Amino acid sequence: MIENQKIRPAKVIGPLGEPLTLDTLPPAETTRWVVRRKAEVVAAVNGGLITVDDVCMRYNLSAEEFAGWQRAVDRSGMPGLRVTRIQHYKTLYERQQRKY
Repeated sequence: MIENQKIRPAKVIGPLGEPLTLDTLPPAETTRWVVRRKAEVVAAVNGGLITVDDVCMRYNLSAEEFAGWQRAVDRSGMPGLRVTRIQHYKTLYERQQRKY
């Protein structure tokens, strides 16, 4: 039945304002995850272009690793995805949480 099928968009808006499609996502064999690539994958999932399960299978990621990317984007935007700044943003977020 058609009403039971998930309808996915053909494209979503990426983190830099560009259109993202399944064909423009990082290649499945990506091993070097720069901030932009991580943000594109998170935007694709958030926009409904691809599911978390598909992302984890396609890129050989654990659900926890991808969830960490999503949390980083939610908390600090693209800069939060920088590996060299993870501890800085984590500490900053924890301080903000204590204030409330």
